[in-house]
Amino acid sequence: MSAIFNFQSLLTVILLLICTCAYIRSLAPSVLDRNKTGLLGIFWKCARIGERKSPYVAVCCVVMAFSILFIQ
Repeated sequence: MSAIFNFQSLLTVILLLICTCAYIRSLAPSVLDRNKTGLLGIFWKCARIGERKSPYVAVCCVVMAFSILFIQ
């Protein structure tokens, strides 16, 4: 089943996107900072969410990992 049609898979993909963008921005900020608008601006926005809401994102990642490992 595609990740678009399964809600838990969609949340997992979104969390991975946020974490990956925040990590890439911490290593090379110029890669994401030059594309703040347009279609590639989504990655910059995900990086900002990962930076500013990092405690909440971390809790969501732990909860998602727990649910994938032990509930499914």
